Amino acid sequence: MSVHSTLAPAERSSFMAGYLDALSLVERLHRLLLDVIKDEFERVGILEINAVQALLLFNIGDNEVTAGELKSRGYYQGSNVSYNLKKLVETGYMHHQRCEIDRRSVRVRLTERGRHIRDIVQQLFERQAEGLHTSGVVGREGFDEITHSLRRIERYWTDQIRYIY
Repeated sequence: MSVHSTLAPAERSSFMAGYLDALSLVERLHRLLLDVIKDEFERVGILEINAVQALLLFNIGDNEVTAGELKSRGYYQGSNVSYNLKKLVETGYMHHQRCEIDRRSVRVRLTERGRHIRDIVQQLFERQAEGLHTSGVVGREGFDEITHSLRRIERYWTDQIRYIY
């Protein structure tokens, strides 16, 4: 059942405004997250890595993964992840190795330099979480509610891609 058939015109307009506002906020928050990471790396004097690459290292963590696995987890788009993985290997933040079974596939893992970057991002996120909590901006219950709602939207969009189109 669509929003159009279940809501009166005024309610539909209000719902749509809220939906568009939420979409805009998610986009802005992602850009702000990248700015926060960029500022942290400028503060500590690491300028050869960008925020997207730092976040990629953080998300890989202690795992050994392929570009395909990162894409399937929903973290990155295809060409974006391939480009950044190549740069991270070239700059010594990641090791890469061809898979024995599928020679087309390359597995990557963090080097010591990459783990250092991951740790900087981890410490930044820990400081941010503490600041959000102690300042009363949002508590554990608030994050649970936000995360629950965002996961429901994620499932809805995933279903739309898989089953509707």
